[in-house]
Amino acid sequence: MGETGRDALRAFAEELRRLRQLAGGPSLNTLVAVAARRGRPLARSTLSDKLNAKSLPDRDFVADFLGACVAYAEQTGIRLPAGLADPARWEAAYWRMLGAADAARAEDRLAAARAERGRPEDTGSVPPAAGPGGRIPFVPRQLPAAVRHFTGRSAPLAALTALLTEPPGPPGTVPVSTIVGTAGVGKTALAVYWAHQVADRFPDGHLHVDLRGYDPESPALSPAEAVAGFLEALAVPPERIPAALAAQAALYRSLLADRRMLVLLDNARDADQVRPLLPSSPGCLVLVTSRNHLPGLVAAEGARPLPLGLLSPAEGRELLSRRLGGDRVAAEPEAVDRIVAAAAGLPLALAIVAARAATYPEFGLARLAAELTATRGALDAFSSGEANVDVRAVLSWSYRGLEPVAADLFRVLGTHPGPDVSVAAAASLLAVSTAEVRRPLAVLNRANLLTEHAPGRYVLHDLLRAYAVELATATDSARPRDAALRRLLDHYLHTAYAAALLLHKHRDDIALPAASPGTAAVVPADRDEAWAWLAAEHRALLAAVDLAAEHGLPTHAWQLAWSVNTYLDRVGAWQDQSHAQQVALRAATAAGDRDGQARAHRNRAVACLRLGGYDQARDHLERSLRLYAELGDGVGGGRTELNLGILAERQGDHRRALDHAQRAHRLFAAAGHAQGQANALNNIGWYHIQLGDHARALDYCGRALAQQQRTGNRYWEAHAWDSLGFAHHQLGRHRDALDCYRHALALWRETGERYYESVTLMHLGDSHRAAADDAAARAAWRQALDVLDRLGHPDAAQLRQRLGETRPAP
Repeated sequence: MGETGRDALRAFAEELRRLRQLAGGPSLNTLVAVAARRGRPLARSTLSDKLNAKSLPDRDFVADFLGACVAYAEQTGIRLPAGLADPARWEAAYWRMLGAADAARAEDRLAAARAERGRPEDTGSVPPAAGPGGRIPFVPRQLPAAVRHFTGRSAPLAALTALLTEPPGPPGTVPVSTIVGTAGVGKTALAVYWAHQVADRFPDGHLHVDLRGYDPESPALSPAEAVAGFLEALAVPPERIPAALAAQAALYRSLLADRRMLVLLDNARDADQVRPLLPSSPGCLVLVTSRNHLPGLVAAEGARPLPLGLLSPAEGRELLSRRLGGDRVAAEPEAVDRIVAAAAGLPLALAIVAARAATYPEFGLARLAAELTATRGALDAFSSGEANVDVRAVLSWSYRGLEPVAADLFRVLGTHPGPDVSVAAAASLLAVSTAEVRRPLAVLNRANLLTEHAPGRYVLHDLLRAYAVELATATDSARPRDAALRRLLDHYLHTAYAAALLLHKHRDDIALPAASPGTAAVVPADRDEAWAWLAAEHRALLAAVDLAAEHGLPTHAWQLAWSVNTYLDRVGAWQDQSHAQQVALRAATAAGDRDGQARAHRNRAVACLRLGGYDQARDHLERSLRLYAELGDGVGGGRTELNLGILAERQGDHRRALDHAQRAHRLFAAAGHAQGQANALNNIGWYHIQLGDHARALDYCGRALAQQQRTGNRYWEAHAWDSLGFAHHQLGRHRDALDCYRHALALWRETGERYYESVTLMHLGDSHRAAADDAAARAAWRQALDVLDRLGHPDAAQLRQRLGETRPAP
């Protein structure tokens, strides 16, 4: 035995003597007697031989010696340290000692063989000889091969690397990171790639096991099977592996005590499958990958969760570039962008497309992009024929493990057009209360079939949505699917309508269809809550308008567009406003709904006015005016006349604008509509300003302001204040003008009307400039320019020119 082996034997014998001393220091004769009473006799000569490191002990001797010492300590009332009396500790120490001794013997034999052959001694590593049971002790290196074309993920990689520099935790704890994400998102690829990058930090080895938490072909690996595999990797003979899981885990922890090892637990189903595999040595580090969030590990074991999201478009392009070569990708950038978009940022989907492109290099990327586009979001294009690299098959492994209610919710979520789903929308789809839907939402979130990207808001990425639609079509009949869609649209319509009335409580009412049973309609508490809901649901509401039109629900389509019109107009989303009203107009026309057509024509005209499409605006307004006349709706006709006046003003015809405003006033008066009359009075006053009759303008605008204040219409009150300010400005009363503009600004900001806020700021700047306060003028214009730039409005160019005309004050 070489010196290394003798050192290991002496150290082990020293531990045996320490155990004897802490047990009370029984004599060898006493230990012989205690062992005999236990039915596990020990010879005095054997005790002396082993305690003095004269020969290697066997496992039975170690177990019998430990038992005798523990029994003697109990007889004499001595409490041994818990760790010292642990059989698993001694089992692990024994195998470490034996491995070192066997390796030393192998080295001696190899050196002797070389000397006999006359070969010089190698300076390289010496393979160990067979140990007990024919096993070969070695440092395990079980990491799978890393992904060759791994790309991106800089933030998750940095988060994992940060674990290496964290201060150690309390004794007995080990750093654990749970990498969680949806199927096919690249959890294992990330874990293995990073593990290889830091492998040298763990000189005692790397353990890896696939726990098969989601494998449809094989049952999940039990903790006992996983621990047994680790024990075998650590050179424990199969016949010496305990039968009970607790004993297996104790031996496993003992073997890893004071070692620096990396443990990768892949595809974990739940925390219970993981816990027995956690070592207790702070020098170790554990990576767990799972489709579930494993909150139990985070709460009880202090695991660091690392959610893994989809690849960004740039990362997707880089992945394709690495797989296919930079030249091929650079040659067809548009096709690459289409492929990346179709794959929805899912690495597995991109890998499948890349594999097809690599297999058929004669296929242009444009052809592959066209194939993906032709499938319109279906999963057929992401099938390779092998289950583990087939998007549909991989997603199914997560779906199959869901409880029934969560599975029902997942299928019906495919109905939602996105981009994200609120709790109330999900409840409407499932026809349950918002309280009842939270549990299945949490189940889907934990399974990473849904992502809660903001509190109470969930994202279903495009390929998951396509899979949900496939499942719903195959599982559920058309009737419940149609009912779920109707409830979803009822939720958006009734909530948007309630929000619209809070933003503009003086809008004319429309008669909504009754909400279906099971619809979770939300009634915002106040204007701020209404605004926040509309902002959060902006994209979903636009998609709902399209969805209603596509599925033969024209009333929902035009009423949804009507309900969001004020919000879209005030935030400057005029392209969205124009599209929504175009869809509404087609739907109402197809249904023969003249009221819906009249409203859609007028609202579409407002969007055209904002965007500078004056000819289109006039056509829509004239059509709307004819429809209102046919319907005998004087109020609708009056509102359309006001819009025609605004159009005439934009085209520089102030006399015609005044005529439209006066006709509007007569229509409102005939209908007994006080609010409309006040609006018309303000517009009449404004056009008098444009025609140079400022005194008469002050009278009309003052009457309008008083009436708006009586009715509480803050939006139109702001218009009246701005008009009064402009009249005072034209009369040279700049102090009065500035005071009116400040009143108007406060109201615009209260109502959230961004465009008219910019108009009043421009007027404010003009009055400051007329009062020779160039610094204040520039400050007001700069604020107006910031608003217009955010809105993308063409008036910004005019304002920039105005700012260039005035120098800043010295």
